[in-house]
Amino acid sequence: MSATQSRINDFVVKIATVNGTGSASANGLLMKALFRMGIPVTGKNLFPSNIQGLPTWYVVRANRDGYMSSAGRVDVMVAMNVQTYQKDLAEVSPGGFLVYDSTWPRESTLQRDDITVLGVPLSRMCNERFNPARIRILMKNIAYVGVLAALLEIDLDIIKALLEETFASKPKLVDSNLEAIMLGYDYARENFNCPLPVRAETMGDNSGNVLITGNEATGLGCLYAGATVGAWYPITPSTGVMDSF
Repeated sequence: MSATQSRINDFVVKIATVNGTGSASANGLLMKALFRMGIPVTGKNLFPSNIQGLPTWYVVRANRDGYMSSAGRVDVMVAMNVQTYQKDLAEVSPGGFLVYDSTWPRESTLQRDDITVLGVPLSRMCNERFNPARIRILMKNIAYVGVLAALLEIDLDIIKALLEETFASKPKLVDSNLEAIMLGYDYARENFNCPLPVRAETMGDNSGNVLITGNEATGLGCLYAGATVGAWYPITPSTGVMDSF
């Protein structure tokens, strides 16, 4: 299916980053925002068994009919890892979109006639606004959530509410994260045709449901089954099981 066809609440976003750069928080924020809009959504984390530095991907599928398995396509790719640019470029479905950090322009190497490449100078914008360097990296990942909010028409009020809930005891973090989101959001609105043909639309109230990962569900299942002790090696994709346990 071509991504250029107009589709509401039926899209796949894949985010390519580097392990240990804070992208998990950004991806979680994106997932929760779609969930709060009442849209059935699922996420899949693809990451290596290491602490920091290797490629990692996160796939978000939103589907109004509740289909949560792999869709076999990528409508929007957020390419944040230079090492995997060519792999990520190849995975975008015909008619799809690739978002990348154009602080260092790569249009000559990110070329495909059947997709649209959208460059956003995320590093430059965050370098001008935030200090120190570690914070800049974290804010760059949060900024791409703002870009996606504009492109997919995700409710900004919901994103703001989620930030306030997450950082209720640290109001300064609410302000800095929101600033980063607005950097990406405003740039996308000013430079691209927003929203994209694939976009989100509020479906209703999801307050009676919970958003939970498979690892979290496994950990809770262990508790309900009567497990009282758990032991594991912590640098693996199964860490979430024991965290929730």
